[in-house]
Parts: sequence; C-alpha cells; structure tokens
Amino acid sequence: MKKVIVIFLLFGSLASSAQNADIAKYKAMFVLNFVRYVGWPDASKEGDFIIGVVKEPAIAENLKGQTTGKKFGFQNIVIKEFKTVEEITDCQLLFFSNNQNFSRNAQVVIEKLNNSNSLIVTESEGAVKDGSMINFVVRDEKLKFEISATNAEKFGLKFSSALTSLSNAIIK
Repeated sequence: MKKVIVIFLLFGSLASSAQNADIAKYKAMFVLNFVRYVGWPDASKEGDFIIGVVKEPAIAENLKGQTTGKKFGFQNIVIKEFKTVEEITDCQLLFFSNNQNFSRNAQVVIEKLNNSNSLIVTESEGAVKDGSMINFVVRDEKLKFEISATNAEKFGLKFSSALTSLSNAIIK
C-alpha cells in the first residue's frame, strides 16, 4: 500500500511539473508574441532588444530557447535574468514573475524603468492597478491576460488594435 501511495504522489508531482513546464512555455510564447503587437518608439529600436526576466528561470530558459538566432526587426534578442528587483536594468520588456510580489515592488520597478520605453508583463492578481501593462491571469481554468493601454502609454508604448481585440484579453 505504501508503494502505491508513493508512486501516486510521485506521479502527481511529475504531472504538475510537466504542467508547469507547459505553462512556462506558453507564457514565453505569449511574451514573444506581445512584442509584435506593441508600437515601439524609435529609441527602443536601437541596439539589442532586451527581455528581462525577474526571478523565473523556467520562463527565461523558454525565452532563450525560442529566441536563439532570432531577431526583432534588425535587433538581436537578448534575455537577461534578474534575481532581485535591485538588479533590474533597462530593457524593452520586463517579465516580472509571481515569485516576487509585484504590488510590493511596483514603485521600485517603475522608477528603475522610468526613462525607458519598457513593457512590463506580470503574472499576479491586481498587477495592472499597480502599473503592469500586460498581466497573465487564470480565468475559468484558462490562461488569459489583462492589458492596460493607459499604463503602456505612460512609457511611450501603444498597443495595436489586434492585441486589444484578442478574445482572451481582458481590457482594464
């Protein structure tokens, strides 16, 4: 009986690990697709296109795997990992994982990115009200996202109508 329980628990944790890996892969794909639907100022189109990831190695690894040898326009795509909020530097897109509390760190993140045209993507409930521009949420057991054009405009970014009209976008 103990063997059955141990096998069941092991299978259950493997299944959830596989599910989490799939979710990380899908979030990375969404993040890369978001880039295409943002009106970027000319200043953002110089140098490398930097995607920063705060404390989420699974997303960072998926992004690295999906961007190897690829470009955004004429820019090389570079993935930077940040372990803490204090490490954040300029980047065109910042993915802020729910492994850190965005609401508690929002002011510091916004101050660090204030002079840049950065898209902030989060994955925690209520993050849009704290300054996030795109926020992953789960609704009816489905991965969806909220968007805030108002927050994006504060950083000189504009969402295309294609992004705002996506069926799973929740506009705030």
